[in-house]
Amino acid sequence: MTTSPSTTDSDFAFDPKWGIESPSTTMFDFNYTGGRDQLLRLYDKGTRRQWIGSDRLDWSTEVNLADPVGMPDEIMPIFGTPWWDDMDEARRGELRRHVEAWRFSQFMHGEQGALICTAKIVQTVPDIDSKFYAATQVIDEARHVEVYSRYLHEKVQLVYPLNRYLKALLDDVISDSRWDMTYLGMQVLIEGLALAAFGVIRNNAQNPLAKALNAYVMQDEARHVMFGRLALRDYYPQLSEAERAEREDFCIEACYLMRDRFLGEEVWERLELPPEIGVYVENSETLREFRNFLFMRIVPILRDIGLWGPKLRQAFTDMGVIGWADADIDAEMASDEKAAEDLDEQRDIRMAHVQEVADSAEEAEVLRA
Repeated sequence: MTTSPSTTDSDFAFDPKWGIESPSTTMFDFNYTGGRDQLLRLYDKGTRRQWIGSDRLDWSTEVNLADPVGMPDEIMPIFGTPWWDDMDEARRGELRRHVEAWRFSQFMHGEQGALICTAKIVQTVPDIDSKFYAATQVIDEARHVEVYSRYLHEKVQLVYPLNRYLKALLDDVISDSRWDMTYLGMQVLIEGLALAAFGVIRNNAQNPLAKALNAYVMQDEARHVMFGRLALRDYYPQLSEAERAEREDFCIEACYLMRDRFLGEEVWERLELPPEIGVYVENSETLREFRNFLFMRIVPILRDIGLWGPKLRQAFTDMGVIGWADADIDAEMASDEKAAEDLDEQRDIRMAHVQEVADSAEEAEVLRA
């Protein structure tokens, strides 16, 4: 294993607590037999697909601190620039470690936000079937925080604080008293964007632990996004045009916040790189393509749930992501499920081989005795 670079976790001290005022109404639903079939099936699936992070993931996998995820260097926003070319391999390794620590830290913080939001949904949503499913998601999100935290603290050995753009969005989502805004902000927008970001790592990472971690989290998140779609698709047709317009305005603001969330400004500052790097990264083709890809699930889901007014469509056109409107979101979700299942199959084959080798060695020892 590569030795740790000079920067340590203690160099990134930040306030470990953050409180948000969140007025809300706790709702009981005594209609225990009136649940929607699709949501009840999703609840059943959620209970059956629970997993244990310490068992499903191989934590004995070594992680190279100079390249903790094994992403292609070509994906690095400053790859091929004079700044990159002037770095020696040690400096590039430090940059890779910080970029992945920053990226996975935002995943971890976002998953805690999802944990809090889903617990709030259990409390505030008026329908018992939604409470059932949200309860399974609470466990999912706790597990996600756990595995990302373990990967960061044990493997990468570096943690970044909550990004200011993600913090602003979480503040808006959690502080709003309306139950559907919690769904919209977390289940559709934040989770939808996270799925795309996780997918980039799952599809490109060479480190098997980082790859599997993101694939397994994605399998859960696909259900979570479906949960938001089902609940809001039933609810939004009941709202007035003015109420839907208000929610579309929120989506526009949130999408710009999420788009800017991936600029990585903190990394360039921490590594004392020239400030003009931030300007270059914001306008780079690599980041433009990545941010475009992030909206591949959000755009069709908003259309599906009935938030598709002219102002929102124009915002997506201005962002250059309107082309995702016709994406087959169900096919993408099915692909997320299958990718995790394929990794499980590969893991089982490896474990069976390891056991076979161990049994053969034990048998040979017995014969020698």
